[in-house]
Amino acid sequence: MTESDMTELDGTELIPAPRRVFRNHPGRGRLDEGTRLVAGPGTEGVARWLRATVGAATGYALAEDDGSAPRLTLGIEPDLPPEGYRVVIGSADHLIQGGSAAGVFRGAQTFRQLLGPDAYRRAPLSPDQDWDLPEVTVEDAPRFAWRGLLLDVARHFLPKDQVLRYLDLMAAHKLNVLHFHLTDDQGWRIEIERYPRLTEVGSWRARTKFGHRASPLWEEKPHGGHYTRDDLREIVAYAAERHITVVPEIDIPGHSQAAIAAYPELGNTDVVDTASLTVWDTWGINENVLAPTDNTLRFYEGVLEEVLELFPSTFVHIGGDECVKDQWKRSATAQARIRELGLTDEDGLQSWFVRHFDNWLTARGRRLIGWDEILRGGLAPGAAVSSWRGYAGGVTAARAGHDVVMCPEQHVYLDHRQHDGPDEPVPIGYVRTLEDVFRFEPVPPELTPEEALHVLGTQANVWTEVMEDPARVDYQVFPRLAAFAEVAWSRLPAPAERDFADFERRMTAHYRRLDALGVGYRPPGGPRPWQRRPGVLGRPIEGAPPNV
Repeated sequence: MTESDMTELDGTELIPAPRRVFRNHPGRGRLDEGTRLVAGPGTEGVARWLRATVGAATGYALAEDDGSAPRLTLGIEPDLPPEGYRVVIGSADHLIQGGSAAGVFRGAQTFRQLLGPDAYRRAPLSPDQDWDLPEVTVEDAPRFAWRGLLLDVARHFLPKDQVLRYLDLMAAHKLNVLHFHLTDDQGWRIEIERYPRLTEVGSWRARTKFGHRASPLWEEKPHGGHYTRDDLREIVAYAAERHITVVPEIDIPGHSQAAIAAYPELGNTDVVDTASLTVWDTWGINENVLAPTDNTLRFYEGVLEEVLELFPSTFVHIGGDECVKDQWKRSATAQARIRELGLTDEDGLQSWFVRHFDNWLTARGRRLIGWDEILRGGLAPGAAVSSWRGYAGGVTAARAGHDVVMCPEQHVYLDHRQHDGPDEPVPIGYVRTLEDVFRFEPVPPELTPEEALHVLGTQANVWTEVMEDPARVDYQVFPRLAAFAEVAWSRLPAPAERDFADFERRMTAHYRRLDALGVGYRPPGGPRPWQRRPGVLGRPIEGAPPNV
């Protein structure tokens, strides 16, 4: 935000930074027990959310309007962008407008921030507590339509209540896409009625590698869990109330050992004793991939039919990354399929897999999105790409006319370490500090303005191999997700010109919000004693990450 965009922030300390903040009056507005909540047409869900959160924190009923003042009025204003909003704080009456219900909801997040950190608690600290706000007008709208967070629940399972909690945390930061990584070699987390062994067998592993895959340590107890269909309906509905889209990911054709352990016929049975496979208990790239057979196609069509029933998202993520071709090279069945299809090699066979499900999803009104490896062999026009290995895949995709979500591992993989100190728990990858994430730029400069329109947005990814419980997830995600949210939402200057000192100032208040929410973030001064993992081997990478 530049000086021309505002008159005065006056301690509003908002994250993400809004486009404009105007001082209405030097005084302070109030919210009190007499404030009535007026919900205009289409904003009823936002009113329910405000009563459940701000109402609980303040102890105020926020009852429906009875004609008396003061009022907090919610309304849809078509002249605003769909997710844009306007918050006007008066001495007694307050207004939250949005271009849609989603915009009103984003404005409600700003209103909650203006009330102060105690507005994030679940009950009032004192019956005499004052709830005042600066008399300002905040006008805002997001830079990107896709502002995402990937949660990997396959490597370490997150119970449903933790997923719902993360949806609340995403909403508080104006993020709007949960990329839900539901299947991998180490676990299958989604109930599929027609294939019960996927969860009966595929959702549990006998033990787990503790730390990086080179670590000699093991947790010698079963780990697993899955979400029932009703759990997933609840998660999707809870997200929708917060104007968050849940994009499911089902890995095809790699990252599939858990599925093969449950149904051995899905694997390359002519080169591997697939009946002896179990759910994988360590980390890395697994060579057990799906067999390129009609049976496999029909099986995953059945899986995806149930996925589409549960997830209304336009996009469905099919993975497509890190598919090792060694078994296909040795498999007579795979080689026969290559000849039958007139393909040149095993890369073409993976492209055939992707195109099949691309066509299948398109015929049902959905869109395929996959990791940038799916670019090999070409994509159907409607397919989109998650650019994870760097920027290059996204640049290639955008220039070819495909939509892109930028999530380069070198910059926004939140499993990467936050400091190079010896106390950093299980150090993985490059050092990515809070400031590094704040200076991340999703749109590569080499794209033309027309090509850049294909960048739907950006996403931070949370891979949980070394995150054994929710506390570890909190530590890796926060506070960096706050910086990422600002990058995804706000129209910031070029990375080198961004005012990190101002962001740190605003984070002083934001840490108190996170405290009130019970988030186990990494403190600015380093990990607390119980957040360390002495003696657990990681895989640090030295030096600055490349812009590839």
